[in-house]
Formats: sequence, structure tokens, C-alpha cells
Amino acid sequence: MIRIIIAEDQAMVSGALAALLGMEHDLQVVGQAKNGQEALNYCQQDTPDILITDIEMPVMTGLELAAAIQEQKLACKVIMLTTFARTGYLRRALASGVRGYMLKDAPAETLAQAIRTVHMGGKAIAPELAIESWGGSQDPLSERERQVLRLAGTGSTSAEIARLMFLSEGTVRNYLSEAISKLNAKNRVEAYRMARDEGWL
Repeated sequence: MIRIIIAEDQAMVSGALAALLGMEHDLQVVGQAKNGQEALNYCQQDTPDILITDIEMPVMTGLELAAAIQEQKLACKVIMLTTFARTGYLRRALASGVRGYMLKDAPAETLAQAIRTVHMGGKAIAPELAIESWGGSQDPLSERERQVLRLAGTGSTSAEIARLMFLSEGTVRNYLSEAISKLNAKNRVEAYRMARDEGWL
């Protein structure tokens, strides 16, 4: 029997998911968590085989949860179940040790099969995302542009970034302008969000 924890802050979604998976002869939902921290506690105490988690959750996101499980070398394998069909999220999830990345509109039997695949040591990625990721949009940013954008994303001004990176303000503005242009963004905030969502930061 494959023992499963579900981390999902929407009770109705979590309940429906538990009911669907409970209909499979070899799957057993042993716990449901409303946020990432609660799910981490479950995984530390109960050692389930599989954790199914959403990305956006209160207290601790699914990505932070996956990273914590990897860092603490916990035995359970993580499957992201999300509405975010973006390769940036997929790359960040895989970097956090996630073994499966499935979309919420997938049929229940597809998810059940993904759980079995991951439990056996394989990986399960939504086909539409796997194809997109394989083609992969290339990161157009230089390392300096990435560093400057990261700092801009925290709300730092050009003067503060210049001081932190030992650059002139003019050079920082040039890097930001170049990054904004490459990403076809309206401003530094949008450029930061786009680069973050693509998994480039």
C-alpha cells in the first residue's frame, strides 16, 4: 500500500482528491495538511511514501516544503499538483528535489499512475510541460543582470544595488535596462517577476 499525504489549502479540493485516490486499491491517504508547515510536520513524524502538494500555500509554499524535505533527507517523495503550467515553476520544483509535477486538470487515473511511477523511483511530469521544458526557452540574462534583477526584486534602489555590488549607479541602471529590454518587460519589477517565473533567478 502506498501511503500518501495531501498538502492543499482548499479543503474541498483536498477532500475530493483524497476520495478519488482512496478508490485505488493500492493507494491510501493517511493525512491532509492545510499548509506547508503542517505537511512538513506530517512527513517528519509519519514518514509517508508520497507527498502531494500544491505550490501556493500559506505559511510555507510547496517549493519551500519540497526544499525542506530534500534538505532534511526525509524519505517521502514529492509530487507537485498545481494549476501553474509554467516551465519556470517546473525547473524550480525539480531543483527542489520534486519527483513529479502534474496539473490539477489531469484525470484522476493519470495522477494515480504518476504516484506509482514516483513510488517506484521514476519521475512523472505533465506531458505538455515535459515537451515545453525540453524545448526550453533559453535564459537570455548575463550573471550580472541576474544579480542586479534579484536585488531589484527585493525593492532595492539603484543606489543601494550599486553599493552592494561595488558598481556605479550608471552601470546598475545599464544592467537593469538591458535585462528589461531582453525580457520585453515594462519595468524592473515586471522583469524580475518574469525571470523568477521562468526559473532564471
